Amino acid sequence: MSNVYHEHRYANGLQLLVEPMSWCRSAAFTFLVPAGVSREPATAPGCANLVASLLTRGAGSRDSRQLSNDLDNLGIQRHEATETIHTSFTAATLADNLEPCLTITRDIMRSPHLHADQLELCKASTLQELMAIEDDPGQKIFIELKRHSLPEPLGRPILGSAEGVQRMTPEMIVDFHRRCFRPNGAILGVAGNVDFERIRDIIGELFDDWKPIDEPPFSVAQRHGSRQHVPAEKLQTHIGLAFDSVSYSDADFYNAHGAVGVLSGGMSSRLWTEVREKRGLCYSVGASYHPLKDRGIILVYASSSSDRANETLEVIFAELERLLLGISDDEVHRLQAGLKSSLIMQEESTSARASVLARSWYHLGRVRPFDEIAREIEAMTPESILGYLERHPPGNFNILTLGPTPLEASA
Repeated sequence: MSNVYHEHRYANGLQLLVEPMSWCRSAAFTFLVPAGVSREPATAPGCANLVASLLTRGAGSRDSRQLSNDLDNLGIQRHEATETIHTSFTAATLADNLEPCLTITRDIMRSPHLHADQLELCKASTLQELMAIEDDPGQKIFIELKRHSLPEPLGRPILGSAEGVQRMTPEMIVDFHRRCFRPNGAILGVAGNVDFERIRDIIGELFDDWKPIDEPPFSVAQRHGSRQHVPAEKLQTHIGLAFDSVSYSDADFYNAHGAVGVLSGGMSSRLWTEVREKRGLCYSVGASYHPLKDRGIILVYASSSSDRANETLEVIFAELERLLLGISDDEVHRLQAGLKSSLIMQEESTSARASVLARSWYHLGRVRPFDEIAREIEAMTPESILGYLERHPPGNFNILTLGPTPLEASA
């Protein structure tokens, strides 16, 4: 496998990456703007998400209805999302429709209306989402676990808080958009049946006069292990556990994936087998790896009846310790097969490639070639994963529980 991409940086700082896929009939892009929740003023939690919600409620010469109609008439599958570092706008369509889609995107990014009446509607829907989280303990514990486990401002909840949303004003929204929607720090990844030079010139015409703005100050606090309990009158106790791992650019990136894959990669994984299948302690259990630009974190989640929750946490701790005692060739072969399958499916998707272009550039300042990734996956062995675990043993845990009573189990 091989992939060829082109890159161009405009004078205003906007970074373009293009991967031609001539065998496809579609094209897609991922637009990352440095306007995530980490850029919010501490006094305005929820501001970034509200701005993202407002982007497609009128922009340029189009009101909300006309904007939606024009996007739908082009057959565009699109999504706007607020993330920790970025606000993202993704779209996929027929290759012939990419140029008009990019023209509309220019207005969405640079000239959204941000009308006060639309803000009130967005605030109302966000408050509904926040109330829904209170009825979903699994989702709530992940949000709270990230908030307690990642240093400020990286752990901020995407939706903010009800109090923050309620006091949001049009002036706060406009100020956030003015400060954070800027070309310097923005990344646009395009993949599909496209010509690089044509896309480079079109983006230049649409965005070349977008003025850069000084980057707002950004600093990250230190993280410390902790134990928190959220009292809740529930039949089950929900358990969240987090510990540090490595960043996206670390040489152990794939070994960290491997360790989590052995722990939680499918129905033959250790957590599934030991916690659920052998002991019947819970229905849902799993772990996930979340690499960031300069750090990483591993999250573990389980929910169990309250009378068996302590035992569930004890078994999770035991399985984390058992990782250091040895990993089999069969376990590594299974996770390699899964990673290779994901890599091949990614190669065939314009949306996936556009996202990889933009996000890899943000994390690495380059895009990993398929051949390099395949070699990294193939190079994983029980010894390499154990080496990672010895260098980064699970510990300094953040433990968050939600249920009737706190748990006593400890590592």
